[in-house]
Amino acid sequence: MLKLCGFSMSNYYNQVKLQLLEKGVTFEEDTVFVGPRASPDLLLRSPLGKVPFLETEQGTLTESAVIADYLEQAYPEHSLMPTDAFAAAKVRELVKYIELYLELPARELYPQAFFGGQVSDSTKERVAKQLAKGVEGYKKIMQLNPYQYGDQFTLADCSAVIHLPVVSMAAKLVLGVDLFEGTGVKDYLKAMSARPSVQKVAADRKTSTEQMMATSKK
Repeated sequence: MLKLCGFSMSNYYNQVKLQLLEKGVTFEEDTVFVGPRASPDLLLRSPLGKVPFLETEQGTLTESAVIADYLEQAYPEHSLMPTDAFAAAKVRELVKYIELYLELPARELYPQAFFGGQVSDSTKERVAKQLAKGVEGYKKIMQLNPYQYGDQFTLADCSAVIHLPVVSMAAKLVLGVDLFEGTGVKDYLKAMSARPSVQKVAADRKTSTEQMMATSKK
């Protein structure tokens, strides 16, 4: 049986978890936390001490994009990729836009948005420009008809459902901007929240967050 390793507060862990749930693939979860220094055991399982990683009968895979491609090829039932080559490439393009031009720059805001830290004014100004540019690019390729690309739930939706709420919240809390105003993203996310798989991921993330906060107060 597949074993998904990581923790439910990780965006990229949840992205893979959502894919597994949508595909109906049986898997186990192994809670693995990362810290400043990865243990020798963790480095044996994940060479850079990163999560998520996926343990299979053939060995371990790291990097969410690699895991996603493996799952689509190894478990073709309930595919989350279009059969048309161009459409499949557009789905991958959307995933990259969301990860590289929205989530990655927004990550610099997370210390202040979610962990009680502070972000410098220069960082805020730089990130605000990056996110504004990223949103403009994203708007040109996403469809929301009703999914990220057409009428099929795809890997692009696994990425969008997990990352866009966090990116939006960070921008709102730190920059004071409604990043996706007028894009239809809010209505899209509301519709996606009705899916059982999305509800499962959200519930597990909430439980994990509450447990971690309770532990940190001891």
